[in-house]
Amino acid sequence: MTKEIIVVGDRVLIKPDSDKEKTDAGLYLPQGVASKEKIHSGIVVKTGPGIPIADTNLIDEEPWKMKKKDMKYIPLQAKEGDHAIFLRNSAVEIEFEGTKYLIVPHSAILVLIRDKINHVIKEIIEQEEA
Repeated sequence: MTKEIIVVGDRVLIKPDSDKEKTDAGLYLPQGVASKEKIHSGIVVKTGPGIPIADTNLIDEEPWKMKKKDMKYIPLQAKEGDHAIFLRNSAVEIEFEGTKYLIVPHSAILVLIRDKINHVIKEIIEQEEA
């Protein structure tokens, strides 16, 4: 049975960069020192759909008369493959199939570093498939 992580809302799933085990001078750091740093970085693995937008047309309707409509979202800036620098205090650590991930709210991401060439190629492929 294959499992899949589905990220909800404005959250981002990040695979953290490997922790530093040594200082630049060659001293070994005790376990847990790197996890106490305030700012971490990693690669964006998955993103949620974004921030949900309320449908203003449904405000006057009675709840039992409403028809189910597709939810609309404000998309996130983070995309798969981006390198994110984020606040560690806001992240939640999980382990999925033996791999450590962090779930980070989009508001805790400070900077995204994007390889523009890879994203342009990905967009071209998506356009050709559509």
